[in-house]
Amino acid sequence: MIEVRYPFTETVVRNLHAGDAVRVSGRVCTGRDRFHKFLADGGECPVDLRDGALFHCGPVVVPEGGSWRIVAAGPTTSIREEPYEADAIARLGIRVIIGKGGMGANTLEACRRFGCVYLQAVGGAAALTARRIRRVAGVHFLETFGATEACWEWEVEGLEAVVGMDAHGGDLFAKVREASAARLEALGKEDA
Repeated sequence: MIEVRYPFTETVVRNLHAGDAVRVSGRVCTGRDRFHKFLADGGECPVDLRDGALFHCGPVVVPEGGSWRIVAAGPTTSIREEPYEADAIARLGIRVIIGKGGMGANTLEACRRFGCVYLQAVGGAAALTARRIRRVAGVHFLETFGATEACWEWEVEGLEAVVGMDAHGGDLFAKVREASAARLEALGKEDA
């Protein structure tokens, strides 16, 4: 397991490869559909994401003692952000994207070109992921976007993920698709 800590430098990111297991620590910000659309429409990002991490996550939160407690923090389906992500990586200097299900060719190329990785977080383990959040450092657009679409700033410790897309053009999801297609073809030949 490779430990990566904020700020996520280009050198650290370029040393990661598709399939590597990582533990992420430090500042992580969330952003989903409304946040990405806002940025694409020219909105100013309320946080500095240079050398940072953007987590495709719509958390379940409850107020607690003047702050917030994150009850669940599972990754959301990342492909929905494909129309926006390459531009966000280029414009904001994002080094780490965290989500589930992979992304498309434009994001993969932006990862290669600008030195970013896409990390596959475990879906279905939102309560476990929430335990990795040490504190809420801030929240933006809560009234505008609502809790699940707001931009949350978290301090995390040991958030586990797998590098799904690396800064060299490596794509774990494409490898799985290719292996599945080859196996399906082989099964078809066995039945013939």
